[in-house]
Amino acid sequence: MNKIEKIRAKKGKGKITMLTCYDYSFSRVLEEAGIDIILVGDSLANVVLGLDDTRQVSAEEMFNHTRAVCEAAKKTPVVADMPYATYQKDTDKCLRNAEKFMEMGADAVKVEWFKDCPAVVDILVKAGIPVMGHIGLTPQTVHLLGGYRVQGKDEPSASRIKEQAKILEDKGSFSLVLECIPSQLASAITGELKIPTIGIGAGRFCDGQVLVLYDIIGLYRDKKPRFVRAYMNLSRELEEAVLKFKEDVEKGVFPSPEESYR
Repeated sequence: MNKIEKIRAKKGKGKITMLTCYDYSFSRVLEEAGIDIILVGDSLANVVLGLDDTRQVSAEEMFNHTRAVCEAAKKTPVVADMPYATYQKDTDKCLRNAEKFMEMGADAVKVEWFKDCPAVVDILVKAGIPVMGHIGLTPQTVHLLGGYRVQGKDEPSASRIKEQAKILEDKGSFSLVLECIPSQLASAITGELKIPTIGIGAGRFCDGQVLVLYDIIGLYRDKKPRFVRAYMNLSRELEEAVLKFKEDVEKGVFPSPEESYR
């Protein structure tokens, strides 16, 4: 059973944990901690590159960070977010771009729902590339959804999201991310599908949960959605360490004789 099949087999057998990661050092920590899936998210655009929109991150930037993450994650399945330009802007290039992610070491790719999403998933799955789907709030096409708001709050939109979930399962997706939808809707979708669901702002009834690593460690200090839980304030600890380093250098106590060569 390969890494992706093991994730599928977790359906209904306990909660799946997934965290975003963008570099070697954090990837090594996540692997040693036993996280089930590492996602190289296109949130790289916001939390690492300081861009306003995930659509601004380039394919090359995602390829490079995926390679870095995969250098440390030898046992943990790595899923690479396909950025907007690699499959939505020109669907004809989706296979080559997905293959490039696999060449970087990824075990699967993730695609967000858009009008041609079923065709893209079909192409990739038939080529032997595992695909994780993403429905609900889809940041790459958020301008078509009325902005960053909860999706599926009324019957027509809830039915549409349910239909999308079934289509992606039928097309061969091995799992689905459900973002910013009511917990009741997420529960219904999870119960209807044979593949695992992983929630982010979708309540506790999904098969798993995902968050941005920089959010849970308190390193990203800009926007913090309601569904984020911070487990530490690393930003403050880093600032204190930097200030102490600055103070020691200015006072001439770093480096000490023990930290110098003779």
